[in-house]
Amino acid sequence: MSENPKKPEWLRVRAPGGENYLKIKGMMRERRLATVCEEARCPNIGECWGGGTATIMVMGDTCTRGCRFCNVKTAKFPGALDPEEPTNVARSLADMSLDYVVVTTVDRDDLADQGADHFARILREVKNKNPRLRLEALAGDFQGREDLLQILLDSDGIDVFAHNVETVERLTPTVRDRRATYRQSLAVLANAKKLKPGLVTKTSLMLGLGETEEEVIQTMRDCFAVGVDILTFGQYLQPSARHLAVKEFVTPEQFKKYEELGLAMGFKYVPSGPLVRSSYRAGEFFIKAFLDEKSKKD
Repeated sequence: MSENPKKPEWLRVRAPGGENYLKIKGMMRERRLATVCEEARCPNIGECWGGGTATIMVMGDTCTRGCRFCNVKTAKFPGALDPEEPTNVARSLADMSLDYVVVTTVDRDDLADQGADHFARILREVKNKNPRLRLEALAGDFQGREDLLQILLDSDGIDVFAHNVETVERLTPTVRDRRATYRQSLAVLANAKKLKPGLVTKTSLMLGLGETEEEVIQTMRDCFAVGVDILTFGQYLQPSARHLAVKEFVTPEQFKKYEELGLAMGFKYVPSGPLVRSSYRAGEFFIKAFLDEKSKKD
């Protein structure tokens, strides 16, 4: 298939708007909070912000990695962390009328602990300030270091731990930074379960990068084998001409097939569709209900 095929009708979305969307957008600007929703040009930003969900990016807006699908800025030394960030993020989220928040970070390979302690303090402050808020931590790989993952998990504020494998094993060296390997990401997900049994874990794949159905199914098997509970599939969209080109626009029918295969395999939830992202309102509505039910049983 040719590079960058014409975008199909099913990928068109309405322009964002609405009272809650505008309120959150204003607060993000006023308090200088970075969001993946905007950085990644997510097509679901209106639905999520309008419905009470947002993905906050902490530890700055510049990453030390250079993944070829990602629109976030990169640098070897992004600068010092803001010691007031944990307090500022927690206070801001308390004012935003959100019920589910994903907190993610850029990678900080330049720091001795890769920002693990700072990230943990943010999560702890957010949960202390907003005890009813459901909190998902979307973390990097910490270069595979189990001790740094332990620091994050010890924050005790995490309802869902997420780390994205992003793509199938064959394409990983092309799609992701050389420091982010497929097997390392699987190990991060496995270690999260090992270090905190019972923790809900989640990962995501982008489709349309040239993967085969057989490779996707194998990736599903690999993720299930390390205890992943929630697996999402979405269409890769090229953020700019300097990023990887789209190889294929996967049909809604194929996404539905992966959803059915995932559920049959044993995953708790498999949101799968062209506009699905690792964090989005419809998915988090289900996850919140799932967590509430899980809490009753525990």
